[in-house]
Amino acid sequence: MRLSDLVPAKGQRKARKRIGRGVASGWGKTAGRGNKGQNCRSGGGVRPGYEGGQMPIHRRLPKRGFKNPFKKSFAIINVRELNRFDEGSVVDEVALIQMGLVKGDRDGIKLLGEGTIGTPVTVRVNKISESARKKIETVGGKVEVI
Repeated sequence: MRLSDLVPAKGQRKARKRIGRGVASGWGKTAGRGNKGQNCRSGGGVRPGYEGGQMPIHRRLPKRGFKNPFKKSFAIINVRELNRFDEGSVVDEVALIQMGLVKGDRDGIKLLGEGTIGTPVTVRVNKISESARKKIETVGGKVEVI
């Protein structure tokens, strides 16, 4: 048996509809596109959301809420993720990026207190919760807010 001998079971695969192949096919002449108009032309059709020149709904509806242009977005790290680091190591932005814990665009790093930590480390972050600070200092680690 060769790969070229393999065929799917009878009725397993349905042949694709071949449109525009003559009148006898049942899908000849206009090929299911109707007569004239933008949608019957090759490359024709309209973009999503287009309503024939009428003011589209996304422009008719009012704007809602407020978007703060000065908002800061922080990368969030929990205390349980610091167990990956060796005892006495310095955990800063560079170390967190190398470890794959912080990705993407951010304005700083915030450390939260979910989980436990077993090794004392020195942590340098922009923000830290009180519970996270307490957990790090109880195991002998240091916290520096930069």
